[in-house]
Amino acid sequence: MSTCAPTRHDPPPRRPHPRRALGAKSPHAPPPAGGRRLRIGGADMSASITVFLIAVPMSLGLALAVGAPLEAGLVAAAIGGIVAGLFGGTPLQVSGPSAGLTVVTAELIQVYGWRTTCAITVGAGLLQILLGTLRAARNALAVSPAIVHGTLAGIGVAIALAQLHIMLGGSPQSSVWANALALPGQLSGIGPAAPLIGSLTIAVLLLWPRLPGRAGRTVRRIPAALASVVVATAVAAVAAPGLARVDLPSWGSHALPELPHGPVLALATAAFTVMLVASLESLLAAVSVDKLATDRTGEPTTPAPAAPSTAAPARAPASATAVPPQRSDLDRELRGQGAANTLTGLLGGLPVAGGVVRGSANVRAGATGRASTVLHGVWVLLAAGLLVTVFEWIPLAALAALVMVVGVQMVSFAHIRNVHKHREFPVYAATVAGVVGFGALAGVALGVAVAVVVSLHRLGRTKITVTEQDGRHVVTVHGQLTFLAVPRLTRTLGQLPPGIDATVELDGFFMDHAAYEAIQTWRGTQLAQGGRIAFTGRSGSRIAEPAAAAHSCCRPWTPWRNHHCHDRRADNAGPTTGTLTSSDPGASPTPGAGRTGGAHRLRSGLSSFQRNTAPLVRSELARLASEGQRPSQLFITCADSRLVTSMITSSGPGDLFTVRNVGNLVPPPGTAPPGPVSAGTTPAGSGDDSVAAAIEYAVDVLRVESITVCGHSGCGAMQALLQGEPETGPEKPRTPLWRWLRHGLPSLERMASRRHSWARVSGRLPADKVEQLCLTNVVQQLEHLRAHEAVARRLAEGTLQLHGMYFHVGEAQAYLLTEESSSGTGREEVFDRVSTGERERTGV
Repeated sequence: MSTCAPTRHDPPPRRPHPRRALGAKSPHAPPPAGGRRLRIGGADMSASITVFLIAVPMSLGLALAVGAPLEAGLVAAAIGGIVAGLFGGTPLQVSGPSAGLTVVTAELIQVYGWRTTCAITVGAGLLQILLGTLRAARNALAVSPAIVHGTLAGIGVAIALAQLHIMLGGSPQSSVWANALALPGQLSGIGPAAPLIGSLTIAVLLLWPRLPGRAGRTVRRIPAALASVVVATAVAAVAAPGLARVDLPSWGSHALPELPHGPVLALATAAFTVMLVASLESLLAAVSVDKLATDRTGEPTTPAPAAPSTAAPARAPASATAVPPQRSDLDRELRGQGAANTLTGLLGGLPVAGGVVRGSANVRAGATGRASTVLHGVWVLLAAGLLVTVFEWIPLAALAALVMVVGVQMVSFAHIRNVHKHREFPVYAATVAGVVGFGALAGVALGVAVAVVVSLHRLGRTKITVTEQDGRHVVTVHGQLTFLAVPRLTRTLGQLPPGIDATVELDGFFMDHAAYEAIQTWRGTQLAQGGRIAFTGRSGSRIAEPAAAAHSCCRPWTPWRNHHCHDRRADNAGPTTGTLTSSDPGASPTPGAGRTGGAHRLRSGLSSFQRNTAPLVRSELARLASEGQRPSQLFITCADSRLVTSMITSSGPGDLFTVRNVGNLVPPPGTAPPGPVSAGTTPAGSGDDSVAAAIEYAVDVLRVESITVCGHSGCGAMQALLQGEPETGPEKPRTPLWRWLRHGLPSLERMASRRHSWARVSGRLPADKVEQLCLTNVVQQLEHLRAHEAVARRLAEGTLQLHGMYFHVGEAQAYLLTEESSSGTGREEVFDRVSTGERERTGV
């Protein structure tokens, strides 16, 4: 068993709770419901109607925002739904006119005219098809999120300013700055009708998802975008009949593309800009829709933060929760978007892209496959032909207000907080300023330039300190050693006396050739003058040369199937490269991979071990084979695959006697098996003797010096305990998982009891109940451990020590339970952070 959660088989439909809590996913799940076959179910039909009701007012509003013919928005919505829905790689994503392309398209229309803009859209679509064929979609996601979100935020600012003029009854200017400068004059001459209708639209848009009570839950099934436009249209028909409204010309006069006129380089740049913005927005939306589909089980009824004003999602139907998570083929998605843009350009429609607003509404409405996306496009097509008279009642101020709110929501404070937390706010701010001041492509270029500067600054922030311990100089280097750090490195090393004894601690993951040469030159000079120089890596072990520090982090464990340490040497990248590539979420499934993938990965890993690792450890293993094992510790930890015990304890063969199980549980002695006692079963015996046998063997036979119980963050077993055991009975007996998890119930009771204080982590309270239970469980299992006869006897003799440990996976940080709180006296339970200077003192 390799994880906290059993993940090899799908859970029975009758008992979803424990598996759901443990995050199980089936590697043998059926292919996504959105395959090439179009299956129409009741959930897809209802979801398509919901998305259609959102798409129509949005499409008209975006066409108004860019100054294109209003029917072009309907053409784009229909083609985006049908073509991208049929040929795209994200079954639940809904494509259509894009808010992210609004500023770009508006500028193209002003410069080249509408018909040439359609031709540029065709060129952008062909570029997308080319990139999808070259399988470049995954590389597009390498762009910093700060740049992507900054681009969308800058576009959102431009949209909001332009639509504010229309909502006030005027006309937008040609640029963001012109709109900002013209705003005071627009405010001084506004009439009351248009602003009031626009304000009413915004109020309904924001308040509709928050309507209280049973009646509110019922009416919230109507999308907020549709409700706001309908209310504003009804009020305008009565109170302001002279207000400017939608004017849809006859389809017979619909404008089609023409051969583009203008400088070739400028036209190529325009097509590239449309392709870049549309592709980035589509691919990021595809990833977001995948996540929404995966997390749909237990979906909340509140609207998603990305689209609180455009959808009023109801709880997904029960049938939707049984659908396996959708997995995107991003290259196919890019080709599908290219086909849609090529066709919409040929038919005189706006550029299209996938959108989180429509996609999230589709997922939350219960869609199970691509049928809902295609049907939504069919409904838009029918409405464009049959409901023209209805559309012409909509006030332009209402559409402008709707699009303005969408623009404001593109400036996400959640994204700002996130980029600030990751110290990338300068990149975000520069991108926003570039988009607002100079356009989308210039903003992206400026963001990339600032990102490069920030990265170089971080690479150059290497901390180099010199201390003296017992007459020996210790040079500690924290951070990456690149050519940017060479001046400070050589200056520091040059200040040391000649012919000294020194230790150089390289606390980093990367060293380039310039830094290596600088250290080697200094080392050669010191050795020539009688000095003695030693180098150590992150774990404190002696290494042969400084360059080895660049790989000391993960060399013993590479290649991991899920790792991202891609700094392996080329000679180590053997057959395992195929294994890593096959785990790519965007890769197309290989026939038979479900049956042979596990065997291939096992054989590939064994081959890598025999080639790279076995020669290094063969002599040590031979010694252990002849002398026998003499581990110093019994290490009891969770079966979670993210816990690599040898890595986090810097241990090797023969050091740890390890017991792993779901939830790092230690059944107390004398635990009776649950349920009725059958013939031949001793009621007083333990139903789980495996852990007890390992404890007895380690303590009495191997004579270990200490026992460590190690818990970890995000433990699925603790999440399952918090959710509670599902109902059992004659027809639903207790599963093996819950027969085991019952040993964690005392931890749950301990956390709820006021007799024990809550555990703390280095002076802070636990982040949530899951972390609190993970910490409490470590303390409780130590008490179970003391109850075992062999452990109690060795503790009384003073020849055994017990340790509690907590490992935070996301922080890669270990915490040790203090000795006072691990004695079982009920005193305050504090897990202290293990710093880099404690590795030899703690031994854990």
